[in-house]
Amino acid sequence: MSNEEEMEVSSESSSENEEEEEMQEEKASGSTKLNPDVYLPGKPVEQGEELTCDPSAYIMYHQAQTSAPCLSFDIISDSLGDARETYPLSAYIVAGTQAPQNQQNNLIVMKLSNLHKTSKKENEDDDDDDDELSDEEDNVNNPKMSGALIKHQGCVNRIRTAKINGTILAASWSELGRVNIFNLTPQLQAVESDQLLAQYNKDNKQHSTVPIFTFKGHKTEGFGLDWSPTVPGLLATGDCRKDIHLWNPNETSWNVDQRPLVGHEDSVEDLQWSPNERHVLASCSVDKSLRIWDTRITPNKACQITCERAHESDINVISWNRNEPFIVSGGDDGFLHIWDLRTIKQNTPLATFKHHTEPVTTVEWHPTDSAVFASGGADNQIALWDLSVEKDAEAESDDIEGIPPQLLFIHQGQTNIKELHWHEQLPGVIISTAESGFNIFRTISV
Repeated sequence: MSNEEEMEVSSESSSENEEEEEMQEEKASGSTKLNPDVYLPGKPVEQGEELTCDPSAYIMYHQAQTSAPCLSFDIISDSLGDARETYPLSAYIVAGTQAPQNQQNNLIVMKLSNLHKTSKKENEDDDDDDDELSDEEDNVNNPKMSGALIKHQGCVNRIRTAKINGTILAASWSELGRVNIFNLTPQLQAVESDQLLAQYNKDNKQHSTVPIFTFKGHKTEGFGLDWSPTVPGLLATGDCRKDIHLWNPNETSWNVDQRPLVGHEDSVEDLQWSPNERHVLASCSVDKSLRIWDTRITPNKACQITCERAHESDINVISWNRNEPFIVSGGDDGFLHIWDLRTIKQNTPLATFKHHTEPVTTVEWHPTDSAVFASGGADNQIALWDLSVEKDAEAESDDIEGIPPQLLFIHQGQTNIKELHWHEQLPGVIISTAESGFNIFRTISV
């Protein structure tokens, strides 16, 4: 690894010994609660109270850090197989840094491996032999992370990957107003072993790797970025000026339409191609609207559906359900709206949830379960939702006041959450990034 980007990964279970020691001290002082309360965000923490993670709520929970925050990332499709549930697990991601001013920014291609289930140590004896064995087991079970760097001009606003003709490509939005395309093949090869990574660094490939294509036609920086799932190589990019450009692949490169799609009146915050229809694109904006585009039509007439005032403030993120005609949106108002594309023209959401207390910064549908999605926000929460859950009249007295029955799980522990993604090949696994680093976890609820 280069000295410019230090990384580490740890397991939540590594802090269990400290928690056990604290509990022993509390028992000695008589202050331990036999049945700890469940904490809900927004509830005040009394003096002497401490928030602790309940490992039994997780099948797997690990943390990872890089020296500079990575506020956007994407999961890389791999060849290890689908529906993998045999632990330990491995995953590949690419992230982009937002380094302090005058420091180098990078893309980081990472391999996360040896991801074990969360340890639940029960009925342990206190003798030294058992402690030694436990330490040895902890070392064997430690998660590992290796990363290959690519020098990047400017902070990375957003990054998305696609597999095209067997090659993994990454598109990155730079704060300098450029969108770059990188071939990640050398980096993915390098992270497979310490020897290959050492050779990668020795050859100084971090600085010699250059984009295979760069578009400088946007007049300012942006965040909207999405590869089409139905047309290999088709890309859409949206900027803070309100312009959306379409990238059509040719045999060796891309033809970027210099004519932007006309419709939005303010910054385009997110873009999503339809998972099923080749020429349909959705967008959301600071102008509070959702728009659906038919990209076969000339740019000044391509907007087919406009949902004005879809939120009361900026709309930050959208996600398109893969199996149902639904889009979920999240905004600065903290609201989550579910939109049925068959009735979206009526400007009335199918469902609305107000749980987040700060702006919603990330949202994504589960890759296979059409009723489940995850959301995250500046309130340091990730929430898991299940639309199929209905309120049980008989159990109404047991409901927690103000908590909708569709809310399955609340994950905390990160500061200023920016993005989350479900891993399509690892059932139930979510990877999230925040100013404080990455979390890799699977809950017992999904």
